[in-house]
Amino acid sequence: MGPLFSFLSGYWWLVFPLAGIVGGWAKAVAAYDERRRRDKIELARIEAAAAQRAVLSSGPPAARQVAKIMAMHDKVDERWFAYEMDLATLIDYPMLIDLREPLTEAFHRARVRAGTLRPADAADVDDPADAERYRNAVDEYVVSFDTAEREARRRRDSGFTEAEQGSLNRARKLVATADDDGATPAERQTAYKKLREELRGIIDVPTTAAEHIERSIARALERGRD
Repeated sequence: MGPLFSFLSGYWWLVFPLAGIVGGWAKAVAAYDERRRRDKIELARIEAAAAQRAVLSSGPPAARQVAKIMAMHDKVDERWFAYEMDLATLIDYPMLIDLREPLTEAFHRARVRAGTLRPADAADVDDPADAERYRNAVDEYVVSFDTAEREARRRRDSGFTEAEQGSLNRARKLVATADDDGATPAERQTAYKKLREELRGIIDVPTTAAEHIERSIARALERGRD
């Protein structure tokens, strides 16, 4: 037997505390390794985020600025398109398409100007003056739309005559029928024709909203022929 075996056989009772110490060391080493692994993951995450920021900021200053303006432009466009696509909502807030109203006319004028100045791509703008003109146009678009929307929601159809309000009420019912998949194609087509007559001279139906209903009716007519 070797000296170590002889020592352990004489002091066998030391095995248990030594095992505890060794186990403690093993746990400490494992915890240290886990911390190192987590630190490496966190460092990699920080480095990846820094690399991403570097990529986002690598373009010319004017292009970065224009990209932010275009994003703001998109958001207000989406708000307007939500109305433009929904004729029923526009009938509830007709002022938004009543160009006799100064606030409405100002909003649509600002919308067109912002669209005219919008570049195809942010990188196309390298002149700070052009970027500033575009920013001013989009700012005016945002403010004028906010103002017109608030007033339209406050007034609803109160700015119209009693006869016009009667036409708008009938139009609300007709648009529900024209856009109702449960109605027959003939009923929907008739309702749409009457709807256009009721609104004539009161509000101009946006092309987008009209096309939406017309396509829906056309699909219903096609199904009816099958």
